[in-house]
Amino acid sequence: MRNIEINNRKIGRNFPPYIIAELSANHNGEIQRAFEIMLAAKKAGADAIKLQTYTADTITLDCNSEEFQIHGGLWDGKNLYELYKWAQMPWEWHKPLFDKAKELDITIFSSPFDFTAVDLLEDLNAPAYKIASFECIDLPLIKYVASTGKPMIISTGMANDHEIEEAIQTAKENGCSQLAVLHCVSGYPAPAEDYNLLTIPDMAKRFDVLTGLSDHTIDNTTAITSIALGACIIEKHVTLDRKGGGPDDSFSLEPRELEQLCNDSKIAWQALGGINYERKESEKSNVKFRRSLYVVKDIKKGEKLTPDNIRSIRPGFGLAPKHYEKILNKIAKQDLYRGTALRLEHILD
Repeated sequence: MRNIEINNRKIGRNFPPYIIAELSANHNGEIQRAFEIMLAAKKAGADAIKLQTYTADTITLDCNSEEFQIHGGLWDGKNLYELYKWAQMPWEWHKPLFDKAKELDITIFSSPFDFTAVDLLEDLNAPAYKIASFECIDLPLIKYVASTGKPMIISTGMANDHEIEEAIQTAKENGCSQLAVLHCVSGYPAPAEDYNLLTIPDMAKRFDVLTGLSDHTIDNTTAITSIALGACIIEKHVTLDRKGGGPDDSFSLEPRELEQLCNDSKIAWQALGGINYERKESEKSNVKFRRSLYVVKDIKKGEKLTPDNIRSIRPGFGLAPKHYEKILNKIAKQDLYRGTALRLEHILD
């Protein structure tokens, strides 16, 4: 699969990295804050803003049994219902957010977490869909999203190779012709050493899909490195303030860091280029400063060329240094003065 296209933006190895700013729960219950994050993402140069479409009631149960409790990590002490009630994006916000994206001229789409979320997003004419890592094994959901015919991006956190293959196969067999898969580690935050970025080119080859990275590390190093390994999409959580106190703030990028990601990932992509051993344009003016053979001590006509009177030095207007041993002990055809670039016509055969 050479490339996909979202809102007329081509995505693939031959195009600059596609940067997705994940708004997630960083609205912290305020739609104005969501608007401000969208504006910051646009100013930083992100290609898209992404939402998460669920309610506490569509993603879990209001249940206090042990299986629904969260122990450890960022959300320690809450149950699943409490977490998602805190984090959910109100459904009535979706249209204003889509309208705001149109005003800002930035692409917006979402991760749906059940069929009703897909229906809502279809009513808003979402241009693409993202399947979150935790839903990678929800094949009925993937099938339903694929049936829209829209481009789909699937995150693979926690999924093994068999589960990834099942998700890809389900998407392709049910109407998705434009698919990308994001390598992901579903830790919040995730340590860089867990990422095993060499998985990215293997995934591209093994499953014949475009690949990218959903990055939960707390800086940009992992994301930039992934570009060199074939990632053509980078997704990062974005907030206005990492100390904002929201569910996802602490492992999100602030606007300045997002801008750095957008700029640096493009530079990394440009630096990859292709296989090229030719002299580069930026080098051409420096060719004259390479080493060559020069007269370093005056030589009379008929004298021998010796290590005492010729040497390999900069600049590069004389014979290439590879000729040095061949011309030692040859006879000067004419008087040669210190600083002369040595040439074959100066030497008797």
